Amino acid sequence: MPSIAAQRLEGATLRSAGALVHRSRRACLATALVAGGCSLAGGHPAPLPTPSAEAAPGWTAAGIASWYGQPHHGNPTASGEIFDQEAATGAHRTLPFGTRIRVENLDNGRSAILTINDRGPFVKDRILDVSRRVARELGMLGLGTARVRITVLELPKGGGSPTA
Repeated sequence: MPSIAAQRLEGATLRSAGALVHRSRRACLATALVAGGCSLAGGHPAPLPTPSAEAAPGWTAAGIASWYGQPHHGNPTASGEIFDQEAATGAHRTLPFGTRIRVENLDNGRSAILTINDRGPFVKDRILDVSRRVARELGMLGLGTARVRITVLELPKGGGSPTA
């Protein structure tokens, strides 16, 4: 079964205008997955490289976050964990799996702590996808997105490999 990250990317492709564009993007995705050393049967896209500056505790970034829940609940994430929309987890493009971060909603001051276990978001100008639980804690369920600041609190044990 494809990872949640791959499903979201393919979903964005499926919503693209025109059948030719759709087929072309799917072909590019399949080529990228195979070239990246990913087995389609395994369903896990190749990990993205992790810039060392990002992987340091105290590193911060600000941008737009979105949330995801159903229909991804119960499916494998890019890290191989099963996605639980009621767990405090999130998806980031490059932070190592297992990294703990604080997410602060800049519009209402609410914050939550989560663990990175997936890749994404795959929408331009977004820096983080959070689980339904975290979205509720941040007060962003109804809006779907929020302006946030993320701060790395703790790297995973073992040094912060992008696949760990």
